[in-house]
Amino acid sequence: MDELTLKHYQEAAESVRSRIKRLPAVGLVLGSGLGPLAEALENPDVIPAADIPYWPLSTVQGHSGRLLVGQLEGQTVFVQQGRAHYYEGHSLQQLTLPVRVMQLLGIKVLIVTNAAGAVNPNFRPGDVMLIVDHINFMGMAGQSPLRGPNDPALGTRFPDMSVAYDRELRATAVAAAEAAGISLHQGVYICLGGPSFETPADLRFLRAVGVDAVGMSTVPEVTVARHGGMRVLGFSGISNAANLDGNTVTTHEEVLAAGQTLVPKLTALVRGVLRRLPPSA
Repeated sequence: MDELTLKHYQEAAESVRSRIKRLPAVGLVLGSGLGPLAEALENPDVIPAADIPYWPLSTVQGHSGRLLVGQLEGQTVFVQQGRAHYYEGHSLQQLTLPVRVMQLLGIKVLIVTNAAGAVNPNFRPGDVMLIVDHINFMGMAGQSPLRGPNDPALGTRFPDMSVAYDRELRATAVAAAEAAGISLHQGVYICLGGPSFETPADLRFLRAVGVDAVGMSTVPEVTVARHGGMRVLGFSGISNAANLDGNTVTTHEEVLAAGQTLVPKLTALVRGVLRRLPPSA
């Protein structure tokens, strides 16, 4: 099903609502290899994604396909453990249905994570980048989850994206990183369609236009979150070094292996941010 409406989102949201004990205040989307971060939740309700109507299911290793709602640092958190991707054949509306469900559940803060390749030559595998902005390369070509009729019950026809990543949340993340002793880069993320990794010429082009990290997700989700009035915080876990000269080979196994280094850092960062949010989030 390519075109979804408010009715579909409400049906999916009600399915989730009927399976959880408390309504969440914060949403968390986990990228490739970062699923173990969900293990930090206390007393979670666990829902197989396949049980939720219209939910996009991932076919990619490192994306387990579960939803968890539980407590973490005094917040009730909704965790999407694994995401689907455009290259798997889903429409952008399908991919972003989880964010619409979070919106209808009343979530006001969304934390997105991803595994990303370095474009900035100063980044190394295992580093974490705070996303300060993104380039919507797919959107520039007309591929948008907001394409089609706009339902004002979900958001405005022309959402502002001048501050896609909330300034206050970014400052909170910086404070959390400093307190945890974690070195935190800041930079610009770009989403490409995938699934092939980038050529060295691709990477040199991206570097020339101001990109620091590249991946195959996140931007459609953030676009929908902002359309729905949610505040967004984003982290990229750097999974591989910039291959600007073509002398290295990038593999998905490398991405998953980097996750083992990144999970403790991202867990500490997410905990630190949640700890600093007001109880109402």
